[in-house]
Amino acid sequence: MSDANITRFKLDPANPPKTDWTAFDARTEEQNTAAALSDADAQPATPEQLAQARRVVDVRLIRERFGLSQADFARRFGLKLEIVRGWEDRTLIPDAVAVTLLRVIWAEPETVHRVVAAE
Repeated sequence: MSDANITRFKLDPANPPKTDWTAFDARTEEQNTAAALSDADAQPATPEQLAQARRVVDVRLIRERFGLSQADFARRFGLKLEIVRGWEDRTLIPDAVAVTLLRVIWAEPETVHRVVAAE
């Protein structure tokens, strides 16, 4: 496949694009829903697609549940700070083993901390 028909660009974080919500805000919820559904390229997921969708663990929610900073969460549970940051900003996705660890942290944080501290 050729890159000839692909347009690439980088957003400037200092100057994000502006969105004019005037037309959207002027329509009713029903009108906005009908407009969205009329877009053949942006149809809602089917129940079957949703059932197969990969659910991403909300690491920030887990961390904030315990009132910890990213650094404290990483230290307490034996994780690299860069990994925790990546999970939270979604530049990294936890693999199956990490998801299991995060579930155990959610359910049994003191047990995980005790095991990590014993190493």
